[in-house]
Amino acid sequence: MRTTDHRGLVRPVPRDLRGLEGPTPEQTRGSAWRRTSRGLYVPAAVDGSVPEQRVVEAAPLVPRGGGVTGWAAVRWWTGSPWFDGTTAAGGVRPVAVVTPEARVRPRTGVVVSEERVVPGDVVEVDGVAVTRPACAVSFEVRRRTTGVAEAVVCLDMACGTDAVSLAELREVAASQAGWTGVGLLRLALDLAEENSWSPQESRARMAWVQAGLPRPRCNAPLFDLDGRHLGTPDLLDPVTGVVAEYDGRVHLGRRLQDVRREEVFRDHGLEYVTTLAGDRGPLGFVARLRRAYDRATAARDRGEVRGWCADPPAWWVGTGTVAQRRALGPAQRARLLRYRR
Repeated sequence: MRTTDHRGLVRPVPRDLRGLEGPTPEQTRGSAWRRTSRGLYVPAAVDGSVPEQRVVEAAPLVPRGGGVTGWAAVRWWTGSPWFDGTTAAGGVRPVAVVTPEARVRPRTGVVVSEERVVPGDVVEVDGVAVTRPACAVSFEVRRRTTGVAEAVVCLDMACGTDAVSLAELREVAASQAGWTGVGLLRLALDLAEENSWSPQESRARMAWVQAGLPRPRCNAPLFDLDGRHLGTPDLLDPVTGVVAEYDGRVHLGRRLQDVRREEVFRDHGLEYVTTLAGDRGPLGFVARLRRAYDRATAARDRGEVRGWCADPPAWWVGTGTVAQRRALGPAQRARLLRYRR
């Protein structure tokens, strides 16, 4: 699990007649203080759009037995940039609060759920009551996502933090029979992966699968026949040798490196496809993918010998599952996971 630093956040405070531990009533009527909820304030200069700051401003609304959940809890636990409280279209997601009692008034930026809270599912982390990671992810998928593809993206990115595994999420799903959205959660769990490195990769994989093509591996290392590492493509069909990579903003600064990488893959008999940041929907990527499959089939029919394999040599340290990554020491994580975006 990634660690997150909660220093520098400003906790809301009530008014103080002396102005020692909070603003005076007169000060709250001016522009120097901003009200976060009934009777609580932070200095107006505090950036209320910072995800963690949004969490601490919502936290006072949580009654005993409840907790912050959904994306906000995952962010609080992990600091993951993929759980930043925004939608794929750039909108703002509210902070979700789950409470066993109907006595919390929602406010702008906060949504309240009276969903059942199981004892032990809420813990206090740095002064904020939050649901356990698996419960938070389950809530986000069941209550806040639209459609299976985005549900899969959410699960993939949650597993990428190593705070939760698919096995742990399946255990939670099994305990939530009849809960709102549990059918979507179970469907998404069947399609999710623990080794996707970005939402774009997850969306490309879903386009691949929804096109009726074989389910690819995520970030599987490839080697030449002498065991030398060729590279780790975003997506791989290990039967045909079709690989796909996302070419977006993360890659723009290293275009020459990407071209050389593509040449290495092609020189060893792999069919290379890109999914582009400028693609409007999945149709262009899927069309390129089908052409790559056609080329791979033609190469096989010609009897071309592949110069690659997807079976790691004995010296390779696997990082493709949450369990494998959790088993790494700090130095190994810094070295082996440095390319994860």
